[in-house]
Amino acid sequence: MIRAATFRSSFCFVVAWLVLLGGCARLPDTGKTVLKPKTYGELKGYLLSHKSDLDQFRLRGPFDVAEKDNFELRLSATESFNANLFLSAHADKGPLVIILHGYESSKETHTYQAIHLASWGVHSLAVQLPNKGPWIANGRALAKIAAFIHRQPENIDRRIDASKIILVGHSFGAAAVAVALAEGAPAAGGILLDPAVVGNQFPKIFQRINAPVMLLGADEYVSLARNRDYFYRFIPSGISEISIKDAAHEDAQFPADVGIATEELQITFVSALTSAALSLSTAGNFDAAWTSFSEGSGRSRFFNAKKK
Repeated sequence: MIRAATFRSSFCFVVAWLVLLGGCARLPDTGKTVLKPKTYGELKGYLLSHKSDLDQFRLRGPFDVAEKDNFELRLSATESFNANLFLSAHADKGPLVIILHGYESSKETHTYQAIHLASWGVHSLAVQLPNKGPWIANGRALAKIAAFIHRQPENIDRRIDASKIILVGHSFGAAAVAVALAEGAPAAGGILLDPAVVGNQFPKIFQRINAPVMLLGADEYVSLARNRDYFYRFIPSGISEISIKDAAHEDAQFPADVGIATEELQITFVSALTSAALSLSTAGNFDAAWTSFSEGSGRSRFFNAKKK
């Protein structure tokens, strides 16, 4: 949700971006990385031994991706959730990112992000929850989903590393991610895509978070998410925040469900998301991603960097 929004004069319509070929979604042609690891372990070793390069993550990763649309995530005989599952083709155990949409949105608006992550070895699950909230209830549902996968990852796929679950949310979905972390979801940490929140109960909830959090924000001079400042102010420690120059709130989706987003800035968001997810899953923190963002700051892609 946006307030004080100043919109670009030129609109790019992204509905046509989701091209289907043989039932499999394809990414926009961002090129393919020259890295050719045979396993996720090889990729992890490379990432740990080399300086993080954000431009590298603008490219599709080295692994093929298998997609399962409308995957039924059944937690019990009476409780299930609908999701789109994207599995990386490597044989190793790898991290899992669980992505939650925002207000009046859907799991489909994070398809390219999920495919991109999976191409880099990070299995991805885009979950559909009630898209008008209530977001505290959605956060508790997300925590329950994470706990179920943590206990029984083989119900999703035997290659999921249950110790490396990462929660990602956009807009009000990011508020739900923060609630899930505060509820003690068994996650390595959270990545908030231009988060928004409404309600005076959230500051106390955010104060209970003790997992690493990365906030990837839009440009506040283009569009300012409602109460975005709450997240950095009230999460007591372990939070990093950076803004993407010229990006609108909708650029944190890919494909976006409105025409204001631009592909170039969506790719910047997905490359930053990929860098953050790989940094957290390989090293347990966002240090490598932070270094890659610093390089981007020198080229005026990022600004307002801060962490505590």
